[in-house]
Amino acid sequence: MTSRNYLVRRGVILGAALLLVGMLAASALVPLPGNASSHREAPLTAADPQIDNTDVYAFVNPNAPNRVVLISNWIPNQEPAGGPNFYSFAPRGTRYEIKIDNDGDAVADIKYRWVFTNHYRNPGSFLYNNGPVTSLTDPNLLFYQTYNLSRIGPNGNITKILRNRRVVPSRVGDASMPDYEALRDEGIYSFNDGTSKTFAGQADDPFFLDLRVFDLIYGTDGSEIGDDTLAGFNVNTFALQVPKRDLALGRSPADNPIVGIWSTASRQRLTVQEDDGNQSTAGKFVQVSRLGNPLVNEVVIPVGDKDLWNSSKPSEDGQFLEYVLEPELAEVIEAIYGVPAPDTCGSDANPPRCRNDLVEVFLTGVDGVNQPPGVTPSEQLRLNMSIPPCEGGAARP
Repeated sequence: MTSRNYLVRRGVILGAALLLVGMLAASALVPLPGNASSHREAPLTAADPQIDNTDVYAFVNPNAPNRVVLISNWIPNQEPAGGPNFYSFAPRGTRYEIKIDNDGDAVADIKYRWVFTNHYRNPGSFLYNNGPVTSLTDPNLLFYQTYNLSRIGPNGNITKILRNRRVVPSRVGDASMPDYEALRDEGIYSFNDGTSKTFAGQADDPFFLDLRVFDLIYGTDGSEIGDDTLAGFNVNTFALQVPKRDLALGRSPADNPIVGIWSTASRQRLTVQEDDGNQSTAGKFVQVSRLGNPLVNEVVIPVGDKDLWNSSKPSEDGQFLEYVLEPELAEVIEAIYGVPAPDTCGSDANPPRCRNDLVEVFLTGVDGVNQPPGVTPSEQLRLNMSIPPCEGGAARP
């Protein structure tokens, strides 16, 4: 598999902000044809980009239909010319995880964990590289990261999958990295006799999103609709390809094809800033970022609960149900454009109609498509692994 198989390319993903606007304004919903992002969605993550989880993708690999690709993107709005300190994952003291619920009970049954380490070849230099970089081990690369990848099973047993693998560095430019594609290919590592692969590094932000939507939804002036605000910006990504059986309940994707997926970052509770500029960390790990479906925290959860949502578990999502049943965005659209908002639980409709369509999309999965049997309502990206990939592209959850 090449790095192209791991990265969802621009143009495949529809403008999720506009999709969600249309969804909430409509009286009923259909499954989304694409997924998108949560850039700067909460006060804490906006101030701490290394733990800002921008988007999560999950799809059956069109080149290997018995395998699933999981992608988690971080650190939004990366300007490519971002030197001299380019973009890196948070090092030790931070855990990045992709979590899988394969029985619908809103609890993670499987976790894949990435832990990153910083390496400085020459602390006396301000440079990221002091010459052309032609391999991941090139001595001209003065700063690099490695990572350990682990799998945590249903019983909490931890299996070390890979140790000290190289992160593909930020793309400084053609003079510094004359063959960046070769560096990316070098950063793909295989395990489990070649049935599984992993990658960590920088990528083009892979979807179209017009952030002018947050300017009061263009203020009734649609003349600028269609501008890709994120064109030319990058994210950091880690990707994982594994056999379907590694995710399915009882290792049987034929009998249990539906899985729920979300990604988190956790940090140790205590960070100490020393007088010499160094930092140390200690204490329990605390979840500080979470993402499953796109735009839930950005436009469904109100600002007073955004950091709480990021620290919560799917099993605790009942506390946020009111925001799904009575979405604020539909009311904003009605006020600006005059498009009537659908009836909600708190309206004068007779009988009152809660937004149960949104409950399916955000909390349970759609019946007959990606809703697991006996599901506990919770916010997850739900993938039916039995649905084959779309012709010419990746299958959408």
